[in-house]
Amino acid sequence: MARICDLCGKGPKYGNHISHAHNVTKRRWNPNLRQVHALVQGTPRTIKACTACIRSGKVIKIG
Repeated sequence: MARICDLCGKGPKYGNHISHAHNVTKRRWNPNLRQVHALVQGTPRTIKACTACIRSGKVIKIG
C-alpha cells in the first residue's frame, strides 16, 4: 500500500536513526493516514487521507 495522502500528496520522509553511540541506520517517518469514506467529485469513495487534511476540512465525510 502506498503511504501517500490522496488529497495533498504527503508521503514518507526519510532520514537517519542515530543511537547514543552514534550508530547510524536508515529510518522513515510515515504520514498519519486514515481510510475515510468521502465524497470525491460528487461520488462516494474510500480514500486515504492524512489527519491534517481531515482536520482542516478538505475531506467531506459521508456516513
